[in-house]
Amino acid sequence: MSKVDIIQMCVLEFKDRPGSPLFHLEHFIDGHYMKYNSNSGFVEETLRLTPQAFSHFTFECSSHKMIVVDIQGVGDLWTDPQIHTSDGKTYGDGNLGTKGMALFFHSHICNCICESFGLSKFDLAPSEEVKQEDFIKLQLSNSVTQVRGLEERYVADSPSKEGFDFLEFFNSRSVSMASSALSWNSEDDFGGQFSPRNNRDEESMSVDTCQSSVSPSYRRRHRLTSESDESASATMSNEEERDRFHLASKMMARPSSVAFEMDRLAVRNLQTLGDSVLGQIHHDLAMYHEIGRFVRPTEQFDVAAAMYHEQQAAELGVKDAILTMANIFLGMPHDGLSTITVPDTTENRDRGIEYMTMAAHSGDRAAMLFMAKAYETGIGLDGEKSFKDAVKWYEKAANMMQEDESGEFDAMMNDPVYQIKASIAQMYVVGGYGLEKDPSYAGELFSEAAERATAAMKGRLANKYFALAEEAWAQEEEE
Repeated sequence: MSKVDIIQMCVLEFKDRPGSPLFHLEHFIDGHYMKYNSNSGFVEETLRLTPQAFSHFTFECSSHKMIVVDIQGVGDLWTDPQIHTSDGKTYGDGNLGTKGMALFFHSHICNCICESFGLSKFDLAPSEEVKQEDFIKLQLSNSVTQVRGLEERYVADSPSKEGFDFLEFFNSRSVSMASSALSWNSEDDFGGQFSPRNNRDEESMSVDTCQSSVSPSYRRRHRLTSESDESASATMSNEEERDRFHLASKMMARPSSVAFEMDRLAVRNLQTLGDSVLGQIHHDLAMYHEIGRFVRPTEQFDVAAAMYHEQQAAELGVKDAILTMANIFLGMPHDGLSTITVPDTTENRDRGIEYMTMAAHSGDRAAMLFMAKAYETGIGLDGEKSFKDAVKWYEKAANMMQEDESGEFDAMMNDPVYQIKASIAQMYVVGGYGLEKDPSYAGELFSEAAERATAAMKGRLANKYFALAEEAWAQEEEE
């Protein structure tokens, strides 16, 4: 198995010149220079399989923390890559975060090298798989590196310290090599032209296939002496590096498949909002479909594919996706996938309630209030009321966060805490639907609601609640 490498670079600062200019230097790479993928979805799948498999490998091996893309160079010797990170930070303006990861996986077709490393296939909608090869051809005109902020965007909220830390390994290896003293050898195959050399690595760079065929069109590959086994400054020997590589391969805790991610979340009880990078990638794909990123300007976006990815994101706990799916199936207004509607059927309403319940369990206050009102009134539940469940969700929403100084939860939201307390009190007054009647407790809740309303400068409403408290206590005395 041939070994890939990324050529090292250095920066020179001329302190004695005006302005202390900086110059970036890297070795000339002799041979047929190719760009194998970009940071914004372009992939070249016809010549080499290794670059695409390498990008896929970095995503899984880093536990979804990063992916190395923008692979270019000669054969297995590459230069100027770009790293996308899950948080979109560091590594320059070319770091597109999960959006860049989404663009890669929409174009990437797993090959035999992916299979040999045990990499899992990224889930695409059936309609995407059919069109994938045509889309790759369409991307040939989009092979340039994109800067963050200039790629096609959509308006949406942005969203482990486990396993092998591939990012740390990548950085430590780069630092140790970059800090080494570079030695040059002019007596080589290139007639005196400077070129990195490594005596131990004389294999030919080849066009890789599943049969590992070798093409004579590429010259022999050379490396910096500082990267060889003889380098005294290297902090990691070749054997140690190989051992860590195999360790990384064995500790791929985060495959690219939704099924594996769902199992991981279930086993480790980690299904919380924003936990899954893979889920955010699927959400980004759904939004990219909506803005027409993958079709020509005159074509309609793939609605089925957008719904497919939003569903995957919802299943993986992405808050925006869960709420979007809930609102779609319940026929409610929604910002994401705003043009998509579904028929108003019992089955679709039930699915909407499932998604809304999922959002409530994940900690979304608006979803909690929706479910509380649904159980209180029976609306959306085929008339099946449950005061017990309504009280549960109302109390969770009320205790989730303190209201602001005006007594509201926030300036843009209805249902302040005093209103929630009054709703709970009213159910305790009448009882039923799984809730035991308790006028005395209802009076206490009405009284608390009145005090909160007074603090929020809602005097008329406060008087109403004080009166209801007195009525509840009077009913307790009569009984």
